Amino acid sequence: MNKTGRSILQASVALLMAMMILFGFLLLSSAQTVVEAWDAVKAPPPPELKPVAIDPSTTALLLLDFNKQTCNAERRPRCVESIPRVQKLLTAARARGLSVVYSLSPGATPADIAKELFPVQGEPVVTSGPDKFLGTNLEKILKEKKIESIIVTGTAAHGAVLYTASGAALRGMRVIVPVDGMSSEGLYPEQYVAWHLVNAPRVATQVTLSKIELINF
Repeated sequence: MNKTGRSILQASVALLMAMMILFGFLLLSSAQTVVEAWDAVKAPPPPELKPVAIDPSTTALLLLDFNKQTCNAERRPRCVESIPRVQKLLTAARARGLSVVYSLSPGATPADIAKELFPVQGEPVVTSGPDKFLGTNLEKILKEKKIESIIVTGTAAHGAVLYTASGAALRGMRVIVPVDGMSSEGLYPEQYVAWHLVNAPRVATQVTLSKIELINF
């Protein structure tokens, strides 16, 4: 075999080996589910927390499931820790005339709401599972008040906050979620909810992640 022939053969062998390696890699990758690849997953960069300016006349503050059955030191200490921050937001919202709406988890009553966040006369309370629009008149309440934007606080982040915020976004509302006003049993549920809300199709375009101190009335 001459020099040219050997060069062609060597190139062919190298190409074949490269294709076999690529095929093996693709086969291995396609065989792995997210569970098998769990340890290889790297968390994405944290989303940006943005300042927001709201119109008090068309904005409602939602306080979701701050009742003792779901917001307590044993089950969700992070919820208890969030109460002073949410109280500050609630006080400012009332002073500026925002509509305030509460929710309860099934089996709770208004008397179970944390005393620091207790509703005043005329502030409606709805009761439902994770999606507070489901089986309640929440949508009717917001429409009658001509609400276009909502600020969502509450627990659990991966329950009431995620599903109610998403439900509002899918109904065309502007949704503001202060991350220091939502809580769960630990950090991971709060992390994936924050990621989901600003990445989910149709939801992400309506949601802004913020902090309580960055909300301007």
